[in-house]
Amino acid sequence: MTSKASTTKKRSRAKATAKKEVNGKKSSILQIQNLPLGNIKPDPEQPRKTFNKDALQQLSESIEEHGVLQPITVRQLNGHYIIVMGERRYRASKLAGKKTIPCIVRTYENNDVLEVQIIENLQRQDVEPTEEAEAIAYLSEKYAPADIAKRLGRTDNFVRQRLKLAGLIDGFKHFVRNGEMTISLGVGVALFEPEEQQMILETMGEDFNAHQINRMIKDQTYDLDKASFDVTDKKLVPKAGSCIECPFNAANQGNLFGEGKMVCTKAACFETKKSKSFLNVIEKSKKENILLIPEIRQYWADDENNQLVISQLEKSGLKVYLLDDVEIIENPIKPSIEAIKIEYQHYDYSEDELKAELEEAMQSFNEELEQFSTAKEKGFVNGIVFHPETYQNKEVFVKVIEKSKDKSSEYSAPLANRKMADCTPEEQIVKINEREIRKKQIENNKQFEEVVQMIRETEYINSKKTLSTDEMVAFSISLFENNVDYMSQQKYFSKFLGDSSKMTKVEMVENFKKKLKKEVFHKLIRYMLTKQVHFGESNHLNNLTNISFYNAMQGYYKSKIDGIEKEYVEKRNKREARLKERIAILEKKIQELND
Repeated sequence: MTSKASTTKKRSRAKATAKKEVNGKKSSILQIQNLPLGNIKPDPEQPRKTFNKDALQQLSESIEEHGVLQPITVRQLNGHYIIVMGERRYRASKLAGKKTIPCIVRTYENNDVLEVQIIENLQRQDVEPTEEAEAIAYLSEKYAPADIAKRLGRTDNFVRQRLKLAGLIDGFKHFVRNGEMTISLGVGVALFEPEEQQMILETMGEDFNAHQINRMIKDQTYDLDKASFDVTDKKLVPKAGSCIECPFNAANQGNLFGEGKMVCTKAACFETKKSKSFLNVIEKSKKENILLIPEIRQYWADDENNQLVISQLEKSGLKVYLLDDVEIIENPIKPSIEAIKIEYQHYDYSEDELKAELEEAMQSFNEELEQFSTAKEKGFVNGIVFHPETYQNKEVFVKVIEKSKDKSSEYSAPLANRKMADCTPEEQIVKINEREIRKKQIENNKQFEEVVQMIRETEYINSKKTLSTDEMVAFSISLFENNVDYMSQQKYFSKFLGDSSKMTKVEMVENFKKKLKKEVFHKLIRYMLTKQVHFGESNHLNNLTNISFYNAMQGYYKSKIDGIEKEYVEKRNKREARLKERIAILEKKIQELND
């Protein structure tokens, strides 16, 4: 009885006239009408596109028993009624076999109808996140995020995150809709331009992999707290302005990386600012005669990235001193009890023991401060030390380590920085030999690159000849050196492995054997051989994979490889003959000086 009485009261209220406030404006008194379902059509522009089938069926059963308790809102258009609010009730009524449905007919101006639909849908609890994001993006064309948040009863951060999510490309929206991708991860991907998102999507492959996406996001974002430049500087790159106000600063897009965390999501802009700031440091070094020292040890000087940095300094007219060539005195940081507690947080120290550690740290600090304060008196000059990758830098005092030629007080710059004419005959021979080693490395690499390029342009991969022993050895070593990670297995071997998620390791091996064909195996190995060789400084003389590849190719392209080698041998012989003559002259001079 109670249920029927309640239903009767609700129906009575539904039949009564009502004043409604929509979009902040009061409407006139409107009469509820029972309209035929056949005269009503869903709005094709309706922002809500998805409806839960199970929930719709439950509502249909409720309507079949109790009727529609809340009228839908419609507008007239070309002899029909278009739904403004209540498409779910309309769909459920059709499922329940109803012929009519209670409606409020309203008139709307311009885009008011779409705005009402959007706000009505966004206030529901079951809105799909990407549709919610697109709807909020539509509202953002007219309202500020704070205004949208007030209208929806949401936080500013929620609205900003949904606005970012709206920028997700369809390929990733699919993963959000089916529940594979979390909203926070979707927002992380949406930080990037559509072209960059497409690249991330293609790199990931067919199967969704949250760990891989997180790693790619981390690789393509930059912590502005660790930037080598002043993030408040508006003039460093005038078109970009300050990072503080930049829309690509995650702190201005909601708390995507934590409360107030400044993270740059525009890689190209960050790299431009980093490079520009480094050029400014170089100019300051030249203008104020400050020694600029890269944090590179002699042992790592031949590394490709380090060579680029060294080359940049040399092209700017600076003498290059590495860490091994100088002494450095930094301005020490005064210790505090808070810093001591952090340093010894994993030790069970008493307050007295921590104070004792602080006293010892203060003593060291005072000694270092004395060194820093008297650095110039001891022959140190102003210097800047910088990291060769991040370009983060700090001002220090520097002294070039004195390396005497004899007992006099004259000292020379490092050999690599001196011109040939300024060197002794012995040093000239050293420089000549070092240059020759370098030239051979570069030359061998070019020769190897030509061989590899030539083979890549042939039909070698499609060859049906039986594999040679050299090819199998090359392939084995290639796997040994480079390994095949899990993602590559899924990407390149999935057709052989089948649905590996439902198999044991033994079943996967058996399935692989069953599907493997000799022709495919040959093609796979030859594909691996041509892709796994290494260019750069790793030529075929100093890399196991490459020399095995080179030997393997000899059996197929001997005459072509011989032709390439012959040209390089002739060049090398001519150059070495000239060098022998030059060294012979220098050795004669040395003999004369010693006599």
